[in-house]
Amino acid sequence: MTPPRGNRQRRGGEVIKEAITEALARDVSDPRLGFVTITGVDASPDFAAATVFVTALTRAQREPSLKALESARGLLQRRVGQALQTRQTPHLEFVYDDTEERARRIERLIDEIAPHDDTETA
Repeated sequence: MTPPRGNRQRRGGEVIKEAITEALARDVSDPRLGFVTITGVDASPDFAAATVFVTALTRAQREPSLKALESARGLLQRRVGQALQTRQTPHLEFVYDDTEERARRIERLIDEIAPHDDTETA
């Protein structure tokens, strides 16, 4: 169970997310980078580390996109450091966010077990 995050962490996570999103749009031109979305950031309380959750448009783009993000880590960390204006720049770790895929799988399993009844009762 993860501890509740404070406002400072939440705001810092949003700043990190915005800085990375902007840097990806402006500064990163790696052909391996597919259409990725930063879905969230989990920053440590001291901002020494941040886990960046990403999704890719297609399953085939997942691994190449994660490799492109790893290659651009130095640039992205620099942009994050400039945006945060803290003594320490967080070490960024990029993780694929499979939440949506898991939700669809669970929904499909539920539908298999208990199909929806489309008839209305009056």
